[in-house]
Amino acid sequence: MTNYKKTELGKIDELINLENGKAFLHDALELTSCEISINAVPKGFKVPFNHKHKQNEEVYIILKGKGIMTIDNEAVKVKEGSVVKVAPEASRTIENTSDNEFQFICVQAKVNSLEQYGLKDAELC
Repeated sequence: MTNYKKTELGKIDELINLENGKAFLHDALELTSCEISINAVPKGFKVPFNHKHKQNEEVYIILKGKGIMTIDNEAVKVKEGSVVKVAPEASRTIENTSDNEFQFICVQAKVNSLEQYGLKDAELC
C-alpha cells in the first residue's frame, strides 16, 4: 500500500467535454477531508440554480476567464486570479461572462474543521 493516490484529468481545456464541465476528485483520490472539483465551462454557461451547503464552506479559485458569482443576491465579479470563500449558509451561483471558456477550482470543506495548516502541520523528515 502506498501513502498517495494519483489520478489523471487530462488537459483542463478538455474538461469542458465532461458532463457539466466538471471533474470531482473526492472519489478518484479517496479524499477524506474535502471535495475538490475542477471546472471548465463554455461561454454563456450559468449554473441554473442557487444552492447553499449544510456544513461546507467553498473556496473558488478562478484560473481562466471571468464571471459573476451571485452570493446572497450580490453580484460579485471574478476573473483569472480571483479567490472567493463562500460560507455554507450563503446562497450562490456562478456564471461565465467571458467570450471564451471559464475555468475554476472549487474546494469544499467542513467549516471550522481545520486544526493545523502550513508549517504548524509539517515536520522535517
